[in-house]
Amino acid sequence: MADIVEMKMPSPGESITEVEVAQLLVENGDVVDLDQPIAEIDSDKATLELNAEVAGKIEFLVGEGDTVNVGQVVCKIDTSVKPEKKAETASPKKEEAAAPKAEKTAPAVEQATVAEDVKASPVAKAMMQDNGISGGNVAGSGNGGKILKRDIEAYLAGGFPTASEMIGWGGSRTESREKMSSLRRKIAARLVGVKNETAMLTTFNEVDMSAIMDLRKKHKEAFKEKYGVGLGFMSFFTKAVTESLNAFPAVNSYIDGQEVIFHDYADVGIAVSSPKGLMVPVLRNAERMSLNEIEAGIKDLAIKARNGKLTIDEMTGGTFTITNGGVFGSMLSTPIINPPQSAILGMHNIVQRPVAIDGQVVIRPIMYVALSYDHRIIDGKESVSFLYKVKEMLENPARMLFGGKDPQEVLLGL
Repeated sequence: MADIVEMKMPSPGESITEVEVAQLLVENGDVVDLDQPIAEIDSDKATLELNAEVAGKIEFLVGEGDTVNVGQVVCKIDTSVKPEKKAETASPKKEEAAAPKAEKTAPAVEQATVAEDVKASPVAKAMMQDNGISGGNVAGSGNGGKILKRDIEAYLAGGFPTASEMIGWGGSRTESREKMSSLRRKIAARLVGVKNETAMLTTFNEVDMSAIMDLRKKHKEAFKEKYGVGLGFMSFFTKAVTESLNAFPAVNSYIDGQEVIFHDYADVGIAVSSPKGLMVPVLRNAERMSLNEIEAGIKDLAIKARNGKLTIDEMTGGTFTITNGGVFGSMLSTPIINPPQSAILGMHNIVQRPVAIDGQVVIRPIMYVALSYDHRIIDGKESVSFLYKVKEMLENPARMLFGGKDPQEVLLGL
């Protein structure tokens, strides 16, 4: 008698009651190993992998795109069917004996090698092998650039362009319809909610980045050698923000019903790009961190975001957010508040601009910065003063060591 194990959908986090099956990584009837990834699951906060709880032959009870309740049975695994042991590497003599046979089936061998050398789901690999597709010709849309079934289908649907067809991108006048993931639906709902439920305004300023760029140029090699991480702009902005939040606590607060909740800490969300869209993991107690700790923390979170490894806890509970559209070339924008927070700082690209200093026109590296804030809780004076304080510390980094004050003022006790 077959020994059947039913796998139920685990809870990806508190308050999440349903998820969506984004991608099946194996097919019905496949024999899977213990802990082998069998599906990718989208919740309204993150994308997670579902791993096989036992080894055996799998039968899915759900399909791609299905919405599944937490606790619902998603598949059955027949543990009486054991995975085949992986073939041992052939000896040189065996390889020589098999050589004549390999010549007769050279095309199939070549296709299999191509498919195995790329990062792709099992279904996508099989499709690539069947159609003789090289991984270098297909752009993966999965975590970390992983090639998925839909990527192969899109590639096949588009055909193989000739030189004459490469002149344009060949619009076919067709339309396609794709269901939004639960994560994208949640993001959409939250953004619309922010626009409708807050009195959001944006104030702007510009920052002369000369001091920070000179400091980085002088010390970046020694910094990387000592701490093992690069010295980027984000650590300076994070430090300037945490000091400014201490001076203007309303910017670090949020509305809860008829009350305002203030924080005596700064959990700063750092917006990072990922294959699933924009994620905002959180640096906990950023106000206590040194520049190297901030850089290491951001690097770790960015790698997790690209690989789809961020946890729910790492993306919840922030008190303020920083987003950097400058890495994509943005000159100026009005970032949208990340609820329930009350403010968000937008960074932009650095451009050499003519500015007037002491009556002379000089060229300086200038960045425009934007602070979007909830006017229900933050007054115009506070928002402008907060952003100006950030500007002051970035243009004079030594202020970050003295709570935003000029070192000479500290020395004089002013």
